[in-house]
Amino acid sequence: MKVVLFEDEYYIQLLPLVYFRPVWELRCGALSLVEKVIRYLSLSSSISFRARRYLEQYYLPRQSLYESKAEDVFFLNGAVVANPELAMALTHLPDGHCLVSNDRVVAFRDKGEIRKYLNNDGVVITQRVREALQEEVLELPVLRYLWDAIDHNGPEIERDFRSFARAGFIAGRVDPGVVLLEEQNMHIDTGAVIKPGVVLDAEEGPIWIDRGALIMPNSVITGPAYIGPESRIKIGAKIYPATSIGPVCKMGGEVEGSIIQGYANKQHDGFLGHAYLGCWVNLGADTNNSDLKNSYGTIRVMLNGREIDTGKRFLGLMMGDHSKTAINTMFNTGTIVGVSCNIFGAEMPPKFVPSFSWGGATRMVDYDLEKSIQVAKIVMERRKVTFGEKEERLFRAVYRFSRRIEKRG
Repeated sequence: MKVVLFEDEYYIQLLPLVYFRPVWELRCGALSLVEKVIRYLSLSSSISFRARRYLEQYYLPRQSLYESKAEDVFFLNGAVVANPELAMALTHLPDGHCLVSNDRVVAFRDKGEIRKYLNNDGVVITQRVREALQEEVLELPVLRYLWDAIDHNGPEIERDFRSFARAGFIAGRVDPGVVLLEEQNMHIDTGAVIKPGVVLDAEEGPIWIDRGALIMPNSVITGPAYIGPESRIKIGAKIYPATSIGPVCKMGGEVEGSIIQGYANKQHDGFLGHAYLGCWVNLGADTNNSDLKNSYGTIRVMLNGREIDTGKRFLGLMMGDHSKTAINTMFNTGTIVGVSCNIFGAEMPPKFVPSFSWGGATRMVDYDLEKSIQVAKIVMERRKVTFGEKEERLFRAVYRFSRRIEKRG
């Protein structure tokens, strides 16, 4: 089976987390969406991609990009949360047909052709697909908004654990004084270190601690939870259920029901709940987000210039890559912060902060692009991640693209 992952026009609803990445690199559960596709469909070299033009130019490897040609290929929406039912559905999907779930095209076959469905940005216009092909309906999870990923995260951690982890596998170092509740519901990978006083409670869901992770003394992790490679859970941290922490993160304080994409810091005390953070985010000491209104009503967000009722009673901060907060920063329920922002001040900032902004509740100004690039370079090189010419071009492309999407000058 040859599969091409594509982005459709609804990627815009997953901003700001997808400014610097295609939608299939979003994390939901222990794995990213593309990792789920590869594993559930047993793919490796037989997967390729079509994404927004600037991502194809500055981010995705050239050899991974799909060029239309007459061949048997499955086109799969990159926002799909893959599962075994997807593999079965693709196997039985005839050429000239598309799969639709909840009014969203999730896959199609059309003799290797995709160009006729693309717009100028390089994303698939799904209405064109539906007009050209015969529809079949199948219930599959597809991410429409970031809070969908947050909602799915706990069950997806459990599914990923059952499918790809080894229950009861303890290969890392577990020091004396560690309490393991339901050890058979844990996977502690090679090189991971669990220090004295830690409590790992997997009675209500699995705990997957990936290779090289460090769980520092007196911290508590309650499953379902995933801790990514080389990440550090700081002393006394409290990690509550349905939390996924990607690679090379530093997490402290209280975290609940949240997704951290990777390479992010929340080292100090403060509450992060029902949130989604991008890469290279740094939350200053005692940064807190609200995730529940005092009225217990549903939470509304501002996204792409319009107010949306999420229907959720719990929803916190959604923050794009390279954004940062000062100490004692507070966020209201359902706040969205764009990429490369610097937030500070005693009062809560607006519920929508445009990308490349500097300031807080009383005043918000543009964050100079050159300064933003310089800070990103320093931050990434401290973690031994290259920030070269290609990365700088991507940064500049995101700046231009965000200003167009967010309708700024």
